[in-house]
Amino acid sequence: MNAIADPATDAAAIARAALEEAARAARAAATFLARAPRPVKDRALAEAAAALRSRQDEILAANARDLAGAPDLTDAFRDRLTLNPARVEAMARGLEEVAGLPDPVGRVLAEWTRPNGLLIRRVAQPIGVVGMIYESRPNVGADAAAICLKAGSPVILRGGRESLHSAAAIHACIADGLRAAGLPEACVQVAPNTDRAFVGAMLAAAGLIDLIIPRGGKGLVTRVQQESRVPVLSHAEGLCHTYVHEAADPAMARSILANAKMRRTGICGSTETLLIDRAAAAALLPQLVADLRALGCDFRADAAARAILPELKPATEADFSTEWLDAILNIAVVDGVESALGHIRRHGSEHTEAIITQDESAARHFLDGLGSAVGMWNASTQFCDGGEFGFGAEIGIATGRLHARGPVGLEQLCTWRYHVIGTGQIRP
Repeated sequence: MNAIADPATDAAAIARAALEEAARAARAAATFLARAPRPVKDRALAEAAAALRSRQDEILAANARDLAGAPDLTDAFRDRLTLNPARVEAMARGLEEVAGLPDPVGRVLAEWTRPNGLLIRRVAQPIGVVGMIYESRPNVGADAAAICLKAGSPVILRGGRESLHSAAAIHACIADGLRAAGLPEACVQVAPNTDRAFVGAMLAAAGLIDLIIPRGGKGLVTRVQQESRVPVLSHAEGLCHTYVHEAADPAMARSILANAKMRRTGICGSTETLLIDRAAAAALLPQLVADLRALGCDFRADAAARAILPELKPATEADFSTEWLDAILNIAVVDGVESALGHIRRHGSEHTEAIITQDESAARHFLDGLGSAVGMWNASTQFCDGGEFGFGAEIGIATGRLHARGPVGLEQLCTWRYHVIGTGQIRP
């Protein structure tokens, strides 16, 4: 009697075979791409940008299919998934900005001469094959393709099921650019479907994929961190704080907080918690709340904040550890810089924190005391972005302690090797 096939086993085997084929093609392309001169890579990006513009209607139609196929999304999720002409143009500009940046590959990072005359150079080189797993934001595929291509690393993209058609339309434009520049199309590949088994195959592909970068919600990132046999570069959450110090300029605080929270609530650099000094809270907190309430924000506040504004909803301890990605702001009253830092250490995710103050000593105390990847002084947390840092675009935000931290652009997507130049030296 023939055994009954297990559909899950079959799906895993099919996904593993597809991933291995893609990864082997990427490894073959890696040798070519690592040696590609800057003008070739830049032409591929420029041609891909032109294709994004010329195929805008196709991309928007594909995005409309994705949106129609996912009617039950939250407002924040729908915002991340939605494309419009301005966002397509931003993707195209992002590719052009990456093309305009110096080539990171082959840079001499340091050099020194030993007493025996050996010249040692640390030289930037591509990481290798990158696996990018992301969820609902279609533009992530374009950004990842641009950065990996310029950094000399082929990339295998696996987008979320909600963005399947959008991702395919964007990838077609990237492929146009690769062909125009004479680069292997295997430099940028997309998963053949949204089967979760393909993600599992990527995570098990040690020796075929050199680095996994997840970009999405906590569930995705946690799964990748727990299951991957490939090194991971990631951040789990964006629990960002804006701390209004007692020496803050009130008008500046109002402007920055409104932007940090409400410019785009669904991005990881959005402020989730307002910390405000007790000395400033009575006068300033009502203004801050009124500003944000007018923009559609809701609040979760501690007892000290509710003593000033009793109508605010009470915050639980869990609220302060929640990445809302929505128009909801936690509020806590603190007693100075150390109190603010203590709150961040208890509840933060080491992403981005900001202090608003005219007191330089307090600002330096705050910045020096942070363990987070990014600290800001008198600026919106939403500036935590590769484009805003001058990286052209970013492949993600890294909050770990190894290799890279903060926005990951071209330089952060390179590793290094050593060149040792001698004149006949032998070791005694």
